[in-house]
Amino acid sequence: MAPILEIDEVTKRFGGIAAVNRVSLQLEPGRIYGLIGPNGSGKTTLFNCITGVETRDEGQIRFRGHRVDGLAPHRIFHLGVGRTFQVIRVFPELTALENLLVVTTGAIEPARQRALELLRLVKLERLAGEFAGNLSYGQQKLVEFARVLMTDPDLVLLDEPAAGVNRTLLNELLDAVKRLRDAGKTVLLVEHDMKVVMGLCETVFVLDHGEKLAEGPPGLIQSDERVIEAYFGR
Repeated sequence: MAPILEIDEVTKRFGGIAAVNRVSLQLEPGRIYGLIGPNGSGKTTLFNCITGVETRDEGQIRFRGHRVDGLAPHRIFHLGVGRTFQVIRVFPELTALENLLVVTTGAIEPARQRALELLRLVKLERLAGEFAGNLSYGQQKLVEFARVLMTDPDLVLLDEPAAGVNRTLLNELLDAVKRLRDAGKTVLLVEHDMKVVMGLCETVFVLDHGEKLAEGPPGLIQSDERVIEAYFGR
């Protein structure tokens, strides 16, 4: 099966520092991938390069076989790449339902039905009319996650989805991610909670100082001495 995302020797520099240094990854459709590494290892910068927030300095990024490096973020989004951010970006004075509707451009009633369906997916349908600013941190994360799905992206990038979320809400989110995978979507997540990564992801990529240190199934990554030394501090 052809990869849905190909990252080929991508480098991103800030001044004289290579935040991402010649990183290559391939993601197959319908799988859940993890991207881990110490703080400052380049994970979010790589996300930004994939989604056009940052322009890579070298290398190529291909989505469904077509180069997307150099495209504006909104063009990459409309091609079928959605993402969340480390810092929640909800509109606090809009309801949960309205937060999902803001990304749509088509007829309002089908969009409204889609939004309600997604709120049901994350078990927030009863809070559809509540202002997002009144929701808990975890609930706001679920709203942001549901909003990413409004345009039915084929590739979903999640930046630290478990951070600050209580176990009950986290389980709702993880169940929703698994249902995405079962529907044929591809998920790449950055996460520091190793229980989440090892229990959810089928393949894990490890970055350290901007370079890819290792990749493989969770069990292999957990036992890799290079990963233990770089990530777990031994």
